[in-house]
Amino acid sequence: MARAGEEAASRPGGRPRDAALDEAIIQATRERLVRDGYSLMTIGDIASDAKVSRPTLYRRWSTKFELVVDALDYGFRKQRDMYAVDLSSMAPREALVEAVRRLDPAYFNPDAMVLMGNFAGEANRTPELLGILREHAVEPRVALVENVLTQLQESGAVRDGVDKHTIATMCFGSYFAAFYRGESRDDIPESVVSVLWPAIATASRKRE
Repeated sequence: MARAGEEAASRPGGRPRDAALDEAIIQATRERLVRDGYSLMTIGDIASDAKVSRPTLYRRWSTKFELVVDALDYGFRKQRDMYAVDLSSMAPREALVEAVRRLDPAYFNPDAMVLMGNFAGEANRTPELLGILREHAVEPRVALVENVLTQLQESGAVRDGVDKHTIATMCFGSYFAAFYRGESRDDIPESVVSVLWPAIATASRKRE
């Protein structure tokens, strides 16, 4: 017997898709990506997890790759508001700490480190996935730190000429180092900025 949501999606006449059904499939896909990785996950498993039939899923996404791209975009859209820091009410050092905190891959999604590792493992088989991850999850994060450093330079808090790209890359890497060493990431923002700040702050701001 067909499920009610599936019946609504399959009836002729141009009726809109069932948004709740789409949401269930996307969430099931995201969970399978973490649990199995891209290569091992199957459309059958996703359909079973979402409690829909394969035809229902295939009416919406014709390939596993298309489904995964939409599942990733779902997460990226949820995170977009985090890629800006309002410095107006923060001391310069505090603003950098907040930017480094938002650099954490798991700031929004606690499974992000595992997901990134899965996609790194797919670099040879499905390099497009790593490219999507770089564009939408990595670059906006490191750009946030670079942008905050630029603003701090303009306000006179950070020295001109500091290598913002390298600083942002090192801060980003600190989260992966903590993950692989089995250490907590909670103290990373404060610890990293404590080391960086004396080297990049202008003389009048070093003690903030």
